[in-house]
Amino acid sequence: MAATEEGPETPTERLDVARGLENVPVSAWPPGAEPEPFQYTPDHVAGPGTDVDPTQITFPGCICLKTPCLPGTCSCLRHGENYDDNSRLRDIGSEGKCAKPVFECNVLCQCGDHCRNRVVQQGLQFQLQVFKTDKKGWGLRTLELIPKGRFVCEYAGEVLGYAEVQRRIQLQTVHDPNYIIAIREHVYNGQVMETFVDPAYIGNIGRFLNHSCEPNLLMIPVRIDSMVPKLALFAAKDILPEEELSYDYSGRFLNLMDSEDKERLDHGKIRKPCYCGAKSCAAFLPYDSSLFCPLEKPDVS
Repeated sequence: MAATEEGPETPTERLDVARGLENVPVSAWPPGAEPEPFQYTPDHVAGPGTDVDPTQITFPGCICLKTPCLPGTCSCLRHGENYDDNSRLRDIGSEGKCAKPVFECNVLCQCGDHCRNRVVQQGLQFQLQVFKTDKKGWGLRTLELIPKGRFVCEYAGEVLGYAEVQRRIQLQTVHDPNYIIAIREHVYNGQVMETFVDPAYIGNIGRFLNHSCEPNLLMIPVRIDSMVPKLALFAAKDILPEEELSYDYSGRFLNLMDSEDKERLDHGKIRKPCYCGAKSCAAFLPYDSSLFCPLEKPDVS
């Protein structure tokens, strides 16, 4: 779509939604409009109830000082190479059924900053814009072409404990937006590792991403310095300039649904309508009933 006088051109008085904390400024449209105030952070921060510090360095570094980081020699690449020569995520094809673990080289690694296993930690690389949509409130779009597999942005915010997640959700009304996302990773022996992130009050531009039943972004947990994963969003296809960025709020990998997902759908609750406009639109936003369990009564004895 060609830029016009009413199109998403860069405003004369440029507002940087990221407050100068990203590699590139993030503009807002229309001119003069500004999203609701929140504290900007490009990275996770520890929130109430969590027993982990997302800024704590917990992983040892590799010793690839004279040779490039490659599987078999680099301790960070035990599951194979993560990215190709063009910094694109390798395993993003439709043949996959689950996301493999992604570990990037970290601050303790002896490889340099130009190591190709350092992608998400390099931060924002594309010109993005927060804009007002017709029915979905604020959204996020790209102002330039993003090739398939490239890292776009993180979904960063407060890392919460489960009790705090329940407390915040219990205070919400049906009209309030819910930014809380629950990431569940199946590790070993049937164990599930859960991470709860809420960018409502403290977060980054990922908080403006809307849901789509046919999303152009894919969320992958990426670990760098800490066991707390960065919720990295990669382009699931080539994304054209001025195209809205979106991901599947249900967190399903490659938009696949298994029997466990179907069991979580609660048709007895008031569901928020979906306005993504996709041909396969489910009509309602995804709903995770496990986050809406009643709070236990505190012991007042």
